[in-house]
Amino acid sequence: MKALSILALSTLFFLGFSTSSVDYPVRTQNDIPIVQSDSTYKVLVEKDIVYAKGLSHETINSASAQEMPLKLDVYLPDNNTKNRPAIMLIHGGGFSGGTKEHKHIVNMAKYFASRGWVAFSIDYRLRKHKGTLPQEWIDNASDIANDRAPQFLSVYPAMRDAKAAMRWIVANAKSYDINTDYITVGGGSAGAAIAMTVGISNQEDYRDEIDITQDPTLATTNLDQTYRIRTILDFWGGKTGLDILESLYGKQRFNSNNPTLLIAHGAEDPTVPFSKAEDLKSIYEVNEVPFVFYPLKGKGHGVWGATFNNKHLDKLSFDFIVEQQNLIVK
Repeated sequence: MKALSILALSTLFFLGFSTSSVDYPVRTQNDIPIVQSDSTYKVLVEKDIVYAKGLSHETINSASAQEMPLKLDVYLPDNNTKNRPAIMLIHGGGFSGGTKEHKHIVNMAKYFASRGWVAFSIDYRLRKHKGTLPQEWIDNASDIANDRAPQFLSVYPAMRDAKAAMRWIVANAKSYDINTDYITVGGGSAGAAIAMTVGISNQEDYRDEIDITQDPTLATTNLDQTYRIRTILDFWGGKTGLDILESLYGKQRFNSNNPTLLIAHGAEDPTVPFSKAEDLKSIYEVNEVPFVFYPLKGKGHGVWGATFNNKHLDKLSFDFIVEQQNLIVK
């Protein structure tokens, strides 16, 4: 096992502009989605769509396990557009709580859907569900996470599920008129840590560590699909899932081809230290990937109502996505 620094290990489980560009295919004006600057469309909601299944064990990796449906909600603009961007939003809760009905996640989903995006809010397995784990996670939990081992063991199923949700979105893109070249993923706290992992990890990460013999529900997760994230929204999260990949498997996934990133983090956050945001900022600077960094002075954790330069998080996110994806705004 590749060891992390003592400082990194001690903060790993607190959960709580560069001017270079990432190369994407050249698009004509007709290929680029059009979005609205103001709330324009009625938002249609499709609830409790099963995007995959996962195992829930009686105890860690016990033979006694049940299949559980993994669900998402879709927020659609009521229009006839055939070329829509998409955004997947992920609730927080320290991998122990929270649902896709999280008030602020739903509000942000509606904000984007009313402007032309197809927005998704997902559920994923939590600590109480005891999702299937690779053996190396169990063997190294105490060494890596110390007294936070139960939280550590909740990370793998959550990441596995969120990546399955993204594969489902791509598999069903035509049904929702989604242009898969314009996908954003974001979240708050643990949801942001998941979003970072969905956006930056390789396709096989949090997918191939377990095979279908050990977990037959993998067959429900659109394993034949791949995706590419264009932009990430990190609200007071961090890179927990990516740190674990490096610690357990020696896999370092940050590079100059990573998706562009918005970081918003309370400077007085007692749950996820502000240093986690500064670490991400430094990594993006070194790799010369575009990012924006919003230190929320005097703010703590989960500050969805925060503003920066008199702009709320939804507007900051809108402006960032539009600029980085070169969307057409009406």
